[in-house]
Amino acid sequence: MHDITDKTDNDLVALVRQNPEALTHIIDRYRTKLERYITRRTNVNNHDREDILQDVFIKIYRNINDYDNSLIFSSWVYRITYNHIVDWHRKNKKHISISLDDDESKLIHVLQDESGVLDSQEQHDQEALGLIKKEIQKLSPDYQEILMLKFFEDKSYEEISDILKISTNSVGVKINRAKKILKEKIYA
Repeated sequence: MHDITDKTDNDLVALVRQNPEALTHIIDRYRTKLERYITRRTNVNNHDREDILQDVFIKIYRNINDYDNSLIFSSWVYRITYNHIVDWHRKNKKHISISLDDDESKLIHVLQDESGVLDSQEQHDQEALGLIKKEIQKLSPDYQEILMLKFFEDKSYEEISDILKISTNSVGVKINRAKKILKEKIYA
């Protein structure tokens, strides 16, 4: 086995194209991130999450030759995952529900801007976090998705644009609108 810690994603893609067994390197690199993303996006049990994850890696493998090296690989991987989750929900006739239980402390960032909307005392207030969580769950799936990608998956505007197939300007507008809706509901 190769030491892949110093390899870029594009290096790994090249390895997989030469030797399909090298897919294990991509799986090792992305498994935890995609498990977390799938859990947040689906709120499913461990068995279903593993099935979804396995299907995603199969799709990555089947489409690896179609990947364009000029794009950000992680965005391509998340786009495949996003599409598969949407299909899974449609097939299973389940409403998309985003789970935010695993890292509530990040919720506070959704409402903060450069000036700091919430003071430090409120940041630690569990009641405020609960209210923010409740209001995020009420947002449309589009707004939930964009906030999750930005604040929980730490994706850049460009990456979100690639994942959701919308312009980077639209990403910024949607993030600001979602934050504004949350601020209005919480501080009304």
